Amino acid sequence: MSGADTGLLGVVFLPSCCRFAVGERVTEAMSTSIDVAEELGRPLLHGQNNVSATNENDDAVFPSSNSNDTAKSTSNVTVPTQRLASLDVFRGLTVALMIFVDFAGGAVPSINHSPWFGVTLADFVMPFFLFVVGVSVSLVFKKVSGKPTATRKVILRTIKLFLLGLLLQGGYFHGRHNLTYGIDVSKMRLLGILQRIAIGYFLASISEIWLVNHNISVDSPAAFLRKYSIQWIFSILLCSAYLSLLYGLYVPNWEYESGIQLLGHVPVTQTVHCEVRGSLEPPCNAVGFIDRLVLGEHHLYQRPVYRRTKECSVNSPDYGPLPPDSPAWCLAPFDPEGILSSLMAAVTCFMGLYFGHILVLFQGHKKRLLLWSMLSFSLLILGYIIEILGIPLSKPLYTLSYMCITAGVSGLILTIIYFIVDMIQVRKPTVLLQWMGMNALIVYALAAEDIFPIAMQGFYWRSPENNLVDGTESLLQAIFHSQKWGTVAFVVVEIIFWGVAAGFLHKKGIYIKV
Repeated sequence: MSGADTGLLGVVFLPSCCRFAVGERVTEAMSTSIDVAEELGRPLLHGQNNVSATNENDDAVFPSSNSNDTAKSTSNVTVPTQRLASLDVFRGLTVALMIFVDFAGGAVPSINHSPWFGVTLADFVMPFFLFVVGVSVSLVFKKVSGKPTATRKVILRTIKLFLLGLLLQGGYFHGRHNLTYGIDVSKMRLLGILQRIAIGYFLASISEIWLVNHNISVDSPAAFLRKYSIQWIFSILLCSAYLSLLYGLYVPNWEYESGIQLLGHVPVTQTVHCEVRGSLEPPCNAVGFIDRLVLGEHHLYQRPVYRRTKECSVNSPDYGPLPPDSPAWCLAPFDPEGILSSLMAAVTCFMGLYFGHILVLFQGHKKRLLLWSMLSFSLLILGYIIEILGIPLSKPLYTLSYMCITAGVSGLILTIIYFIVDMIQVRKPTVLLQWMGMNALIVYALAAEDIFPIAMQGFYWRSPENNLVDGTESLLQAIFHSQKWGTVAFVVVEIIFWGVAAGFLHKKGIYIKV
């Protein structure tokens, strides 16, 4: 942990950058942690119109001077700076949304992840995370003084983030209603949310370090194209590789152990018949085929969303018993953060990069808002056209249409938050979200991964059911005379609790880093 007077910017926080504040012509430098998506520093607002990031001793970020700035730097006074609060708010909103859909989704299935095709509220969480990572990366690597050093740090932090995801989502912590821990490593889930973020962060950071000509000064549209042309080509190649494999890879028949056991405890082996190319249905898509081939069925997510489809659940769109005529693939594993789909997911980080480039290169709130709005609506329209042309929305496959539409929504939300928080500076209504965004890692680990509720449930009075967590939820259900709305109220209270807890950590200058 490190103490500082300002918060963190990101999902995962890493060491260190410096902040300079002005008071009675005194400059104070303080150490703080930074986001995994920021690599060498954190985004800062310079006055109101300039955002820049540069490297100083590999770990510091300072605002650059500009002739149009309202505040000038002298030999005795450092230019006043402030955080880009809208990114903290957006990140906090994403963490809060994750908590809400994870714990209220069981009571309100309509907000839970779509069983396969389509988009629900829960399906925006992952794109929001990836998009903000991309924006942060673009601000951090506005200028890169040492490419090999920056690359080594990116690789190290990618590994740390991946391993943290393996610990939190590999199955070691079993959950609120199963107060045990431990995992058979031969069946540990290898991919997950933090692992996907690590992949997107790595590709976006490496491209920003090596595929951007930082020596080009953008003074015209042509210069803008030259500066980022190779990076755009790289993102197009990622899309092309994903689409080529998704539609061109031959998927043969395959088998898996269903978990159902016969007499003598012999697992039942199910055979799924495919022998197709280009299928986007749950049993025979290339995304699942690559994961089974590379990772093995035991290292995939064992309770995929397609168990809530009509083919696999009598309670669809919620989980439920298998229908009498359910197909063989209903109990098969499938990882929603798979290898192939992570290629397209990384493109969402690149969309965030482009929004960040606008933030860095274009001065003035109105111009940024205009360009962001145009880009956001263009992505939404493109995604809708792609869906009409036959590529459906699917979060488990992370289809091209899904990427465009969720990236467009991400851009619109950032635009709105930027207008409210950083342009007209209405801060108080979003302060809880801002605090959560500043300490997002600890909130994610303790709340979204159930670690804190599990710890609290470990203490009970005479019976395991008599614990503070379940007792509070039961009380709210009784107050609202509804299990569903009582659960929703409990989740809202939990989000407020974590916002206040993050605010307490912020006031104490405590931030968690990896």
